[in-house]
Amino acid sequence: MSQYKENILVVDDSADMLELLDRKLKGKGFRVHLANSVESAIKTMETTKMDLIITDYKMPRLSGLDLIKHIRDRNKETKIIMITGYPTVESAVQAVKSGAEEYLTKPFTDEEFFTCLNRVIEQIRMRKMASKATQEDHGRYGIVASSEAMEDVFHLIDKSSGNPVTVLVSGESGTGKELVARAIHYYSARAKAPFVPVNCGAIPETLLESELFGYMKGAFTGAQDTRAGFFITADGGTLFLDEIGETSLNMQVKLLRVMEDHKVMMVGSQQARQVDVRLIAATNKSLRELVKQGRFREDLFYRLNVINIHIPPLRERGDDVVLLSNYFLSKFAQNTGDPSPVISPEVLQLFRQYEWPGNVRELENLIQRLVIVCDHDTITPADLPSFMKSGISISKGFERTLEQVEQEYIIDVLNYTGGNKTKAAAILGVDRKTLRRKIEGVLE
Repeated sequence: MSQYKENILVVDDSADMLELLDRKLKGKGFRVHLANSVESAIKTMETTKMDLIITDYKMPRLSGLDLIKHIRDRNKETKIIMITGYPTVESAVQAVKSGAEEYLTKPFTDEEFFTCLNRVIEQIRMRKMASKATQEDHGRYGIVASSEAMEDVFHLIDKSSGNPVTVLVSGESGTGKELVARAIHYYSARAKAPFVPVNCGAIPETLLESELFGYMKGAFTGAQDTRAGFFITADGGTLFLDEIGETSLNMQVKLLRVMEDHKVMMVGSQQARQVDVRLIAATNKSLRELVKQGRFREDLFYRLNVINIHIPPLRERGDDVVLLSNYFLSKFAQNTGDPSPVISPEVLQLFRQYEWPGNVRELENLIQRLVIVCDHDTITPADLPSFMKSGISISKGFERTLEQVEQEYIIDVLNYTGGNKTKAAAILGVDRKTLRRKIEGVLE
């Protein structure tokens, strides 16, 4: 699954739950240890260093909170997920404040469990990478870069991680805005508290308020339980609001109020709750332009833009594309367990010349594809998608119109993504609606 094989200890007095989680986790390649009580868990941890503890809340004699306290008194690095069949806002807040990274309510679906698990595993792996990496192999903060274009980014991460100001991270899609936000958090005084990422553009406007601020049982149709929102979950830590430019003016007013008062009002509640949350926002759009268009509040923009970290696109990062290519090559080869192929100098030259509209994300996806499909020792230009090969414009002649070139490129990208319009839109730098309109033009 990865170059890392995490040790995970599952603690629950239910034999059925232990068996269920043991099967799920081993199916993903983790090293799993089981304990049916807090006392048994403590004994296991005396002999084996655990990366992650998944513990039940209510157990005989000692509870999950007792276990969390025991762990946090002795180990600040081990991550913790609390699970419970008796959910309340108070228990969620208490679990998070005690040191749990995540809080999961029983019964949960596979999707809910693995989404929660993956967030924590990513934190573990990033910290391992950061402690292991040197500037030569992984760069500072686990960010692979040595170009002058990234020096300003590293300098501002230095300043931001040491100061609890609000940060706005800007850059094209796929440049690594969340990676920068995580670096700021994990190298700050809040590193041991939760980092909670939220994609504002992926949550429907009608649900965003309840997701951010939480809701009380019965607050609306379908609210069968009281749930803490992302602000409460991130209390003491960092809340990363990606695609902040996609929020409505109404939501922007509410975000501004939270930033000013440091209080959130759960949907259906009459009492505000104090929160201590650092905000990092990100956008791939110009918020200044949105302000001019009346689509983004000017007062919120200035609140967010205390420090602006702009991440340059990959095409402006010089030989970082070579460093990243080799890094991803090693990463995905380790995942498959096969020897890593070598990238030919001709391919690296093409990589330097290519525009990379999808930025680092596009490069990562391409290298993963090449590792899977390449059945020889060296990756050559013949292995690349047609639109990346040298001389493509010449081979097709100079008699084509700009519209024809665009249409051919859209077809190439769709072929490259296997027809996945979401991925194609990300590479092309357009939204799905625009891509759909352009596809219709191709098919006419």
